[in-house]
Amino acid sequence: MHSLRLASSAHSQSLFTMSAASASLALPSPLSSFRSNGPLPSRCFLRLNNPSRSRVFMSVSVESQTVVNDALFADYKPTSAFLFPGQGAQAVGMGKEAQAVPAAAELYKKANNILGFDLLDLCINGPKEKLDSTVISQPAIYVTSLAAVELLRARDGGPQIIDSVDVTCGLSLGEYTALAFAGAFSFEDGLKLVKLRGEAMQEAADAAKSAMVSIIGLDSEKVQQLCDAANQEVDVADKVQIANYLCPGNYAVSGGLKGVQAVEAKAKSFKARLTVRLAVAGAFHTSFMDPAVSRLEAALAATQIRTPRIPVISNVDVQPHADPETIKKILARQVTSPVQWETTVKTLLTKGLKKSYELGPGKVIAGIVKRMDKSAEIENIGA
Repeated sequence: MHSLRLASSAHSQSLFTMSAASASLALPSPLSSFRSNGPLPSRCFLRLNNPSRSRVFMSVSVESQTVVNDALFADYKPTSAFLFPGQGAQAVGMGKEAQAVPAAAELYKKANNILGFDLLDLCINGPKEKLDSTVISQPAIYVTSLAAVELLRARDGGPQIIDSVDVTCGLSLGEYTALAFAGAFSFEDGLKLVKLRGEAMQEAADAAKSAMVSIIGLDSEKVQQLCDAANQEVDVADKVQIANYLCPGNYAVSGGLKGVQAVEAKAKSFKARLTVRLAVAGAFHTSFMDPAVSRLEAALAATQIRTPRIPVISNVDVQPHADPETIKKILARQVTSPVQWETTVKTLLTKGLKKSYELGPGKVIAGIVKRMDKSAEIENIGA
């Protein structure tokens, strides 16, 4: 039976709408098509529970499939956020604190079964070189970040904090953690995706000589000019681009090895304070990761993804997406698209975010938030 249903959500949130100029992904309009060749729905049901607090949930059920209005969270206004770190946050010793909380310790046991190796031992004891590898660090950070949620849940007032969170997002890999926290997929399915993502990105990096470098002390316009100057001196295969818009004065550039070397050589003449070659496998968030996309697409297609219970902000276009099929497409594109973290944080702060929490290893995200707004309130929850 076909049905058009409006229903309220269990949480009341609204979300910002990003300007078209800053969006980097063209998406179809909500409900633009039905996955059916049959007639349009002939019966409608309206259900509003607690309309003063509810956001409108619109979906169209056609036979066994549901098309969700992707703009469900479009008018969201943030108050409390969970922010999850990405690759690079890992450190030997992480996960040790989590063993004191049974629900957190259980996540590592589940992870060992899925991954086929002792993740907890690598997290606690290293060696650092192995923990830093893409295929290990990505699942390690994902599990440890969700373990941090369980540590928070176990402390006085923790459940109330968790229930108050009305938006979440994560830096690159952290977007998967955010989606798991928001209930878009299970812990187990998310870990399988992260494992495959790390393997696919490592294989793509192995296929070509590429690298990443952080440029410190320049604004994004100057970094773009630096990339343009470097690209004039290298072949197309070695070209570079801004891959990670972290925060003002800190941008990561990715590309061919010769292009990155050209950036490093020219940086001082552009008045950059510092360049730092990143300890990653290759040029993440550029076309160098194209070989990873098809593997991710296949894995995502086979994964059950649900509408998140709260908005999850995409790294690709700084939008919250509700339609599971759209989320799958964006996650596949994420590895080849620049990470728009600066715009994400700026928008959250501008729209009234009052408190945020960084959950997982390291304090990189807290540093970024404080750099953008010294008065911002953010708390680190490690594991």
